[in-house]
Amino acid sequence: MGKKVIALDIGGTNTRVALINDKYEIEKVLIKPTLVGNLELFLQSIEDVIVEAIDNFDDVICIAGGVPGRVRWDGYIYALPNIHISQIPLAERLEKRFNKKTYIINDAEVAALAEANIGPYAKYSSLYFITVSTGVGGALTINGKLRSSSYEVGHTMAQYRNEVHEFEHMASGTGLRRLADANGLNIADAKEFFALVKNGHELANRVYRDWIKLLAGFIEMNQENFQPEVFAITGGVMKSADIFWDDLVRNCPNSTLLKANAGQNAGLLGAAVYGFQKAAE
Repeated sequence: MGKKVIALDIGGTNTRVALINDKYEIEKVLIKPTLVGNLELFLQSIEDVIVEAIDNFDDVICIAGGVPGRVRWDGYIYALPNIHISQIPLAERLEKRFNKKTYIINDAEVAALAEANIGPYAKYSSLYFITVSTGVGGALTINGKLRSSSYEVGHTMAQYRNEVHEFEHMASGTGLRRLADANGLNIADAKEFFALVKNGHELANRVYRDWIKLLAGFIEMNQENFQPEVFAITGGVMKSADIFWDDLVRNCPNSTLLKANAGQNAGLLGAAVYGFQKAAE
């Protein structure tokens, strides 16, 4: 029997647990609602879903997972804002419960590892992953491994109309509402915004051009800083990629932009990649 990793993909809505082998085949998977708002119940719920999903730990070499928050080098999570808890000793708790080494990192880093190691983008020597959804996350890989780059890239400062803002506050999927509001355009969400753009709404198109410039400037900044061979881009805004993708590519002449390929299993597969990499160290 080959070696296997228990992979965790913990989100604000659902928690996914999978048993993944060294060929990156998902042998078992279980999805449960994430328990929010209570630290102890959250930790217990992660233990419970692992027990329910995995009936044999014999070939498991470690547990690895991604979470939507800031994580210390030892898997201690400072905060999970969407889950409404903080100071979370997840790695330590799981190691004690299952007697398996546990590795926890940020979810953008996990997804970057999936893109860089599994599928067509594995051929590139360096890849910078960007997700644009509620916020903005990113991570750099070189030769398939994570390299020093802040996954808190959404907090990079960006100038707009002589004011300085955190980039994600103006350019993320939810940030688009702030950008529109600054221009006197009232929208409910990114979906409505892109529908207005598609229908030729004059003010929406002016805001759209500003958004493209902000996003392109962010990408080009990371191109200059890290010089990745490609960017892999995902996130909620990609549901409207048919509207903006060509314009974004045109505004990033120094970068190669690709649509992320790993899909809904990126979190699980990337966690498995990280687990196998750490176990091999």
